[in-house]
Amino acid sequence: MSHLLLLTKSTQSSVEVLPALALLGHNIKVLPAEASALLDAPPCDAVLVDGRQDLAQVRSLTRVLRTTGIECPLILILTEGGLSVAAADWGMDDVILTTAGPAEFEARLRLGIGRISANDPGAEDGHLISSSGLVVDDVTYTAKLEGRPLDLTFKEFELLKFLAQHPGRVFTRAQLLQEVWGYDYFGGTRTVDVHVRRLRAKLGTENENLIGTVRNVGYRFVAKREISEDEDQKPAPARPTATNRA
Repeated sequence: MSHLLLLTKSTQSSVEVLPALALLGHNIKVLPAEASALLDAPPCDAVLVDGRQDLAQVRSLTRVLRTTGIECPLILILTEGGLSVAAADWGMDDVILTTAGPAEFEARLRLGIGRISANDPGAEDGHLISSSGLVVDDVTYTAKLEGRPLDLTFKEFELLKFLAQHPGRVFTRAQLLQEVWGYDYFGGTRTVDVHVRRLRAKLGTENENLIGTVRNVGYRFVAKREISEDEDQKPAPARPTATNRA
């Protein structure tokens, strides 16, 4: 779940500006379309600019925003008509059409954040989550298990990241829906079970136990040392008796 700022002159909600946001669980703060609005704005992962109307003012705004030294992606929301006149010298990092779906928006957001992180020589490894051979990078949205890249969807990645951030802690399905899918998600808890099953398949048979099931409660991330201890505590198989051998 990302924290986004939306700069717009419209009194409409963020969903009216970019409908794809209705299907995503990001925290969105709407601010006036002015560079000064960023002075008291909270930290964010990306700045969205409503460029559906008055392209001349939008161009001026994005250019000014670029000079403020913002350290996150600047994404311009455009209509088809606006896309035909937008140019690189406007200063935005990317553009997205109002008709874009949630998958496209997530991809552009993920890639934009990743590009900025890769170009920052002073970036630290604080964005890396490492446990039991699993390394999750929440900036580039990549995950590796024992050096092997995992091909995850956005929600699979978010679910794995959240569980790995809290090893050993048990979360109910309702809690996971709230934390990973967001308050606006209206689907059932069955969604969590489906994503866990897919995640385990991608982790592989040797590592599927990294996501443990707590019966009648939910799921938790299980460190490999816990798995080893559980294996050691299993009773040894009974040795055959003389009668059985006969």
